[in-house]
Amino acid sequence: MAMIGRAVASESSTLVVTHASGLAHEVGAGRPDQPERLRAIAAALDADHFPALRRAEAPAAAREAILAVHAPSLLERLEKAAPQSGLATLGPDIVMSAGSLEAALRAAGAATFAVDAVMRKAARNAFVAMRPPGHHATRDAAMGFCFFNNAAIAAHHAIAAHGAERVAIVDFDVHHGNGLQDIFWSDRKVLYCSSHQSPHYPFTGAASERGAHDNIVNVPLAKGSGGVEFAQAWTQAILPRLDDFAPDILLICAGFDGHLHDPLGGLRLQRQDFAELTLRLAEIAARRCDGRVVSLLEGGYRPDDLAACVAAHIGALMGA
Repeated sequence: MAMIGRAVASESSTLVVTHASGLAHEVGAGRPDQPERLRAIAAALDADHFPALRRAEAPAAAREAILAVHAPSLLERLEKAAPQSGLATLGPDIVMSAGSLEAALRAAGAATFAVDAVMRKAARNAFVAMRPPGHHATRDAAMGFCFFNNAAIAAHHAIAAHGAERVAIVDFDVHHGNGLQDIFWSDRKVLYCSSHQSPHYPFTGAASERGAHDNIVNVPLAKGSGGVEFAQAWTQAILPRLDDFAPDILLICAGFDGHLHDPLGGLRLQRQDFAELTLRLAEIAARRCDGRVVSLLEGGYRPDDLAACVAAHIGALMGA
């Protein structure tokens, strides 16, 4: 994917934020979160197919941005564990190579950079094409392929740096974003809404889990649910809450592992399901927050299907 340094686009544009370090995060053969995920997305978003799409390189996140969300012990552990060569295994689903720490720092930095671009009207909306993903990371623990909670860092940055009074995070990954729920459980300024397969990893996200201020909306979906059930979950339970919340910015945890061919999920969604939901989310954003949307890549582990779904998602953002 061609990049244009730190430059961003006009207010009417969609911006993709990425960095080559995302390809250098090696996890070893046989693990789902492979660099090929980003290569497939880059090919699908080639300039010949998306000539109006603007691109920018992700900076590394400032330490302060990470520590505003995470315990110092998490950052210190990752810094100490980062190997000079080979692989270091921190747990059953966290593996680091020599390029992993930079990739994680730039994934978080991409999130804050995208928020800056959208809040400053340098872009209408943005998509962060980086790995490792983020929504499972808790305040003090990396888990579920996630090192830092990129969406949580973005939300806090929108509040601290741009004065946002209400930030909404919506999550359609097949897995529940337990880290986001943990971090924002008691935060009145943040609404977190998730549809996800249940029971399924990480085995959180029951409908009864509603947050300290009724600021959490969980809609579990049974294994085998398809586009009809997915659309109903959003139109009946999530979109009305999002509309009523009237956020200053909308963050999307864009996980495409609910696709019917994904090896880590059991839902039966297709790319058009993601595109249609994106359009609905963009409609609410246009009405409530001047179209300000930042979407962050989460799951999706069959590269060709992931790339097709991302292209449909971004196409919907560009048409919003």
